[in-house]
Amino acid sequence: MADGALNAAETAAFLLLSLPAGAWVDRMRKRRVLVAADLARAAILSVVVVAALTGNASMALLIGAAVVISTFSLFFDVAHQSYVPGLVGLDHVVEGNSKLQATQSVAMIAGPAIGGVALRVLSAPLVMVATVGTYLASALAMARISHREDLPSPENRRPLRTEIAEGLRFVASEPLLRRILACTSLSNLGGAIGNAVVVIFALRTLDVGTATYGVVLSASAAGGLLGAVLADRASRWVGPARIIPVSAVFTGLSYAITPAAAVVAVTGAGSTLVPVVLVVGGFVFNLAVVVYNVAQVSFRQRLCPPALLGRMNASARFIVWGPIPIGGLLGGWIGTVWGVAPALWIGAVVMTLGALPVLLSPLSRMTELPIPAHD
Repeated sequence: MADGALNAAETAAFLLLSLPAGAWVDRMRKRRVLVAADLARAAILSVVVVAALTGNASMALLIGAAVVISTFSLFFDVAHQSYVPGLVGLDHVVEGNSKLQATQSVAMIAGPAIGGVALRVLSAPLVMVATVGTYLASALAMARISHREDLPSPENRRPLRTEIAEGLRFVASEPLLRRILACTSLSNLGGAIGNAVVVIFALRTLDVGTATYGVVLSASAAGGLLGAVLADRASRWVGPARIIPVSAVFTGLSYAITPAAAVVAVTGAGSTLVPVVLVVGGFVFNLAVVVYNVAQVSFRQRLCPPALLGRMNASARFIVWGPIPIGGLLGGWIGTVWGVAPALWIGAVVMTLGALPVLLSPLSRMTELPIPAHD
């Protein structure tokens, strides 16, 4: 249950603060929000490191830090997705999002492998120091962007509740957007159920070593890198509309490969094949997730008027990330009561069913997405 609580704390802000965060971000310069969020996360994580090194760490401290870090991560995420269209232009959002996903995938490839090896020779607090460094490096990179933003006039501001309602009304008024958000929220719920126990499943149930699991995560993340490279081409091959349900279906089905590794584990060749099965499942899953995310985020960015981007992205985040802390708690409870493998299977089923809103929609029959009037 403690793992589920910590997992829920890491995304709690997306459920509690998403809506006002969007309105605030629309009132601020996005680059400054990005820099401030990185510096704040580095500071909070430094406190955790110091507490751990001095013997004062506790689960309560970790959960509290996770809540605060999730708050700044929320602001970073909303500002980031709202900043990209103005930075690269609407005609290049797919390309821009693909490149951003590619850099994230490279980090996911290198990070787990380095972390798995580092944990064998260093203590966990010292490994976290490297994460503090990445936040600081990110803040420095953001601070060097020279793009100038024009802020909305303060005289045009309305009460916060009114501006929040505008973002929600925009999301509710777009039928295809509603379908996409329903798919993403269900997929995230299923993923959160499984992610609450997947590390325990790999290390205890499958008896995969820490270093080996780090390599598995890195090899799996290579699928995300390939997905980022292929996202633009896949959108053209399959169609920018149809690629959304196609990638959603592959996301759910590939997630089921991970709990299926338990079947392989009981065979004579289990110790050899289990890491291979985990890599295959993770590779296809990450590929499908990245293709899906590039397609649906680019559609959202093109669809929304620039002045509403922060509130639209925050409303979307409230809907699609809100279920994650719930799923984390649910996954921890299922893992405790029924076992970690059933939790993963339930997560895979929920994720697969999550594809239905877009699979049974006009997106499956369309080749091109509608072009918004403000283009």
